[in-house]
Amino acid sequence: MGSAGMAIEELIQVMDRLLSPQGCPWDREQTHESLIRYLIEESYEVIEAINEKDMAKLREELGDLLLQVVFHAALAQREGHFEFANVAQGVSRKMILRHPHVFGEAKPLQTGDEVMEVWDGFKRREGRQYLLSGIPKILPALMRAEKIQEKAARVGFDWPDVNGALEKVQEEIEELGQAETEAEIREEWGDIFFALVNVARLKNIEPEQALQSCNDKFTRRFNYIEDKIKQTGKNFNDLSLEEMDVLWDESKTKGL
Repeated sequence: MGSAGMAIEELIQVMDRLLSPQGCPWDREQTHESLIRYLIEESYEVIEAINEKDMAKLREELGDLLLQVVFHAALAQREGHFEFANVAQGVSRKMILRHPHVFGEAKPLQTGDEVMEVWDGFKRREGRQYLLSGIPKILPALMRAEKIQEKAARVGFDWPDVNGALEKVQEEIEELGQAETEAEIREEWGDIFFALVNVARLKNIEPEQALQSCNDKFTRRFNYIEDKIKQTGKNFNDLSLEEMDVLWDESKTKGL
């Protein structure tokens, strides 16, 4: 067994000890459902480390995410469903079957788009009735919209260029202005976001990351305003919107 295999085995043993009668009460109380929030949180912390280009943090967060996989597998094993080895073996076999151009006799593929077409073919043969099947509904809305559009684009259902997508955004904005009922306004807002995702995709920008970057920028600048207000011994209620705008512009000149 190589060092990676020994490390995985050690982690599995640690998890087994935690779930044993002599282990941790909190761990023994957990279920697949109760662990969902931690699986989501750890996934986002991995993404944060990647965005920050912090390799030490990435190593740590990948470990935390791996722990969640081992935790779920350990719970499943105790319920008599499967164990970690089944998870690892299953995904290894899937990768081999879905890469015949690497592990089999199929001709080599030259581009990522060709690979995705092959993968879509495998998924349809595995029983997925629709092309858009398999996109989790629980994904963040922007990310789910991007995946839906990418799959539709692979079969030619796409704008010929970004200009058409931009015109669609303007069209949806105009329709929002004409909406009257709450249901109409909600629908048009959704259409605007979906159209904006199309523009981002055609510009090779990930909309989820772009919005998160905007969130971070706003937070930095708003924190600057708050710090400046605190330095004067005042609070937000003591400043007008115009005065706060001055501080906002000042934060921009600081490169925040």
